[in-house]
Amino acid sequence: MVKEAKRSIKQEGKRGWYVIHTYSGYEEQVAESLKQRIESMGMGDYVFSVIVPKEKQIEIKNGKRQVVEKKIFPGYVLIEMNVTDESWYVVRNTPNVTGFVGFGVRPTPMSEEEINRIMKRMSVKEPKHKIDFVAGDLVRITDGPLKGFEGKIAEIDEEKGKMKVSVNMFGRETPANIDFLQAKKI
Repeated sequence: MVKEAKRSIKQEGKRGWYVIHTYSGYEEQVAESLKQRIESMGMGDYVFSVIVPKEKQIEIKNGKRQVVEKKIFPGYVLIEMNVTDESWYVVRNTPNVTGFVGFGVRPTPMSEEEINRIMKRMSVKEPKHKIDFVAGDLVRITDGPLKGFEGKIAEIDEEKGKMKVSVNMFGRETPANIDFLQAKKI
């Protein structure tokens, strides 16, 4: 009978996705610590999933394109759980967790729409090119052999993430094919 009453008190929370604030740079460590604590403290019935939201992005390093995973929300971890006194205590007292995001004492759950948008963003296979250039824009080349030169965009190839820039070298207009990430608007 006492066990029955205790069980109903433990089940008071509603299952949902919540946001935990962590020290920046410790997101992975917090997620791993949470998973271990949940298992060792028998909280698997109350805490279901712990995620550090990441997405793939394209970067250029040393003149080469690389696809890297970047955190979508640095300093935050998502957790799917029933908020009870016990589950709240386990999460709140995990090393490097500064607290839940929410109003008042209890954490505020994320809306279904928000969590679906984040999950969709995380599941994108190919990273998209962020294009804020149009033909005719003046740009400064920020990387590669033509670093520091300025030019005018002649063509844009959105699929490949490249553009043709007309650069004035030695008194002549010279076309240069560069990556979107190698240029900045003037």
